Amino acid sequence: YLKISKLALAFAIIHSKPPGKSSKEYVEYLAKTVSKQDFGWKWKVEVLEAEVLRLRQELLLNRISPRFCLENRKQDTSAETLLGWESTNPTSYSSQLEDSGCDVCNDSAFDSLGIASDFHRSEHNVNSSKRWLERVPPLNLCHTSKEESLTAPVQFLQRLLEIRKLSEGGILQADFSELENDSFTICNSVSQLLDGLTVFYNSPKFPAPGFLTEGVCVLISLITDTKLSNHVLKRCFKKTEEFKKNLIQIILRNRSVNRFQALHSISQTLGLLGRNNILRNSLISVLLAEVRQFAEQLLQAHQVLSSF
Repeated sequence: YLKISKLALAFAIIHSKPPGKSSKEYVEYLAKTVSKQDFGWKWKVEVLEAEVLRLRQELLLNRISPRFCLENRKQDTSAETLLGWESTNPTSYSSQLEDSGCDVCNDSAFDSLGIASDFHRSEHNVNSSKRWLERVPPLNLCHTSKEESLTAPVQFLQRLLEIRKLSEGGILQADFSELENDSFTICNSVSQLLDGLTVFYNSPKFPAPGFLTEGVCVLISLITDTKLSNHVLKRCFKKTEEFKKNLIQIILRNRSVNRFQALHSISQTLGLLGRNNILRNSLISVLLAEVRQFAEQLLQAHQVLSSF
């Protein structure tokens, strides 16, 4: 039946092809037309899925702490706040732009991105938490680029972390048991963040975009937070492991001339992830497996050379 269907389709294409165009050209034209339609439908589905996730994120935050969401809606802030992070935080990136193929990194290069310094910064007090609440941008998932698609999970997870801080300071009442009732939202948000970070680490830009720095800081804060890390690791442990493996492969496989600045920041990110007790053991296991594989390759090469 399948062979007969293919044969009938072939005859239909041959009979319906316009004059002056070969059957092969007509088939390629039809294939492009169908693929464009599929791409359009896929894009519409992605937009709808993003909107559903945005609504679920808002609903979850509202269930955890209704007062937090109410106060955020009073603030006159723009969704471009996070995308404009790098313009409002000017930093000297001259050392990162001078990578000519030699490893010219120093330990302060990574700190200039703000990741290490943000990670080691002490907990905010009550006043700084209030200031954070005043500048936090509203949730927005109207994606026009991969940059903006990465800001969506960052914004949601930032709110989650701030609710945690404000609840510890006694400013807000929060019910984090809601995270158990809605594992889909937290899991998808973290997965979206990890996928976005992997994409940007595969094709890094210098100076590093502010939203990339924010994403790494949020991820590290989530993993190190005693309350939230259980929810994140319990549902996203495999995804986190895959993220670490991808970063290691980027370091090992990158052969571009100007690679050292990017690889240095990736290795620093792995180091910060390794500070977590749960992630550290698996990270060491993956690294040792790579070392073992490389040692075996060296042994094989030595045996081949010794035969000559």
